[in-house]
Amino acid sequence: MKTCDIIGISDSRQQWFPPKVMDIIRNGSVFSGGKRHHEIMAPLLPDGAVWIDISVPLEKVFEQYQQHEHVIIFASGDPLFFGFANTLQRECKDLKMQIFPTFNSLQMLAHRMSVAYHDMHVVSLTGRPWQKLDEALINGEPMIGVLTDRIKTPHAIHQRMVEYGYTNYLMMVGENLGNEELERVNRYDEQTTYSHPNCIILQKTTQRVRPFGIPDSAFSLLDGREKMITKMPIRLLTLQALNLPHRQVLWDIGFCTGSVSIEARLQFPHLQIEAFEIRPECEAIIHENARRFGAPGINVHIGDFLEADVASLPRPDAVFIGGHGGQLKEIIKKVLIVLTDDGCIVMNSVKAPKVLTDSHQLWDEACHELGLKQDAPTKIILNDNHPIEILTCSK
Repeated sequence: MKTCDIIGISDSRQQWFPPKVMDIIRNGSVFSGGKRHHEIMAPLLPDGAVWIDISVPLEKVFEQYQQHEHVIIFASGDPLFFGFANTLQRECKDLKMQIFPTFNSLQMLAHRMSVAYHDMHVVSLTGRPWQKLDEALINGEPMIGVLTDRIKTPHAIHQRMVEYGYTNYLMMVGENLGNEELERVNRYDEQTTYSHPNCIILQKTTQRVRPFGIPDSAFSLLDGREKMITKMPIRLLTLQALNLPHRQVLWDIGFCTGSVSIEARLQFPHLQIEAFEIRPECEAIIHENARRFGAPGINVHIGDFLEADVASLPRPDAVFIGGHGGQLKEIIKKVLIVLTDDGCIVMNSVKAPKVLTDSHQLWDEACHELGLKQDAPTKIILNDNHPIEILTCSK
């Protein structure tokens, strides 16, 4: 395939196209789209038309395309709006394409609900993780348009928002938009069964407070032990040492209450956070705290970090070691296998006279043996507590 026309359509069974597009369809011979698109467009296709179904794996679809000089492709709404045109541009770089869009589903829902959508923040959950929706909710976007799928449905989205305290949005749902018989547009209702395809618009009704520097006493603690938490001022200095505005993936090793992961999630919601802890009782604690402060999307791993299979996890460019159990060098060694070249590792060392193992000494020894570059430590004393040093190193 050297050229293609990509035509956006709605779910209407009575499609209307401008004369130029109708001429393209009448003169075409090879067409493509999803099964639903075929059902809609079949009455308008010329006799003898060849149809190529778009289905996974897409490699086989592209192989069929290569057998033809020109293909006319039908796509939903605007083909450049999370659409098939983006895939073609990425996979077929030399392809010349002409695009004829129509309204996308979120535009149609906004029209039906008479909602101005010029400031809408758009998120696609179609075959994608929760990350972008979580980020939009934490940031408090005034209006969020969400493209759903059969798993991340309006009910699943509503449940997640309620779980993390994001009840400050009005949800509007549009089903089968453009379909004269099946279209339905309403405010979200827990008792309603929603058909697919659908999309939603979230409109913020009140401002939700996003804490900055969460008080230590607000967290659920391990056995109520206040010493088992990174104190708030130290926590914020730790995030600064990690340079999180410019990072993508944070690993929090030895999370305990989850205070560092949660503070990082709220202040830098673009981050992907992987949190590790050996004590199984901490799993319930971090989930409770994440729900309490509205911090969805922290991936929790319970078990010995040194035995954990991390090969499938995203490579970190920031690592915080909150606990090491005397195995600091082994932990750093394992981290270095996956740490990005520009990544950093941060640990807090407490100068306590009754502590048998000096964690700063272990840190220095590990950095020296592993050839790591150390930054000058940041030293701080909080009230009557023991001095703390914030230690940073990199490759």
